[in-house]
Amino acid sequence: MNYYFTGILIILMVLLALFVKPAHARNEYLNEYGVRCGEVDFRVEQRNRDTDYRTSNTSDYDDDSQNFSITFRKYLGTDCKTSKENVAIKQQLELMKMCGRVNSNPSLALNENFTLLVSKCRGVTPTRDNTRPNDSKSHWDSLKDDYKKENPDLKLMGDKLLLPPPNYKMPVPE
Repeated sequence: MNYYFTGILIILMVLLALFVKPAHARNEYLNEYGVRCGEVDFRVEQRNRDTDYRTSNTSDYDDDSQNFSITFRKYLGTDCKTSKENVAIKQQLELMKMCGRVNSNPSLALNENFTLLVSKCRGVTPTRDNTRPNDSKSHWDSLKDDYKKENPDLKLMGDKLLLPPPNYKMPVPE
């Protein structure tokens, strides 16, 4: 049996456990979602070529060349204006959802770490959808109630569990 391979494998596993860090979730709120309109790249290159092996006379081929290049990359897809508008809309929707919590917590206004967030949420009042009556149930619940009326002896998932009376004795296993 080859113990060298097993020893190397154990050492590699120990080293892996020492140097690998856990993966943490990244917060995607209010970021640009990978919107890139284009990139400009500037580059300066210098090439030194001392010898050309095609000829015996190398003095003619000593060459120091310098290049300067500008590269522009335009990414295909949605145009830049639409992409930036979509990012702004996503950020505004997220602020609209979260500003109710921010405005209802007055201690955030006193904390200097949240001054930007408090300033963005100032004046935003959350509104609730009050078009639905308080006593109404979902359409699914009303369909389920109708079905239970048509089939009274049927037990469905989600029905409350009926507990036995307090003096009921459970059967003993054999």
